Amino acid sequence: MISARVSDLVTSLFRIVVGLLFALHGTASLFGVFGGNRGSGEAIPLGTWPGWYAAVIQFVGGALVLVGLGTRVAALVCSGSMAYAYFVVHQPEALLPLNNGGELAALFCWSFLLVAVLGGGRWSMDAVLARLRNRAAVEETEPVAASAR
Repeated sequence: MISARVSDLVTSLFRIVVGLLFALHGTASLFGVFGGNRGSGEAIPLGTWPGWYAAVIQFVGGALVLVGLGTRVAALVCSGSMAYAYFVVHQPEALLPLNNGGELAALFCWSFLLVAVLGGGRWSMDAVLARLRNRAAVEETEPVAASAR
C-alpha cells in the first residue's frame, strides 16, 4: 500500500511536470524559442485564431498548473483546449491518435483532466494559501476564546 505522503508527492510531481511541459509549448509558440511553433523557429503571429490563443492558454495555464495556483480551473481550461485541438485539428484526419498525430493533445487532455480532479496537491500554491487562510482564521478566533474565559 502506498502511503499518503508518497501519493501526495507523486501527485504534485505529476502536476509540476505536466504544467512545465505545457508551458514550454506555449513559450515556444508565443516567443519563437525552443524551436518555435511546431519546430518552425518562429512565433505565432499575434492574435491569430486558434493558434495564438491556444499558445496563451498553454503558457498561462501551464504556468498556473506548474505552481499550483488556481489549479483545478486552470487544468480544466487546459484540458478543454486540448480536447478542442484533438477533435477539431487531429480527429478529422483519422480516428486514432496514432494515425492522426493527436497523441500529445490526447495525453495532455487526459492529464489535465486528472489534475483538475485531484487538485494541486499538498505542495502547491493553492495548499499554501489554504494553510495561511486557516492560520489567520485560527488566530482571529483565539483572542475571542481567550477573552471569553
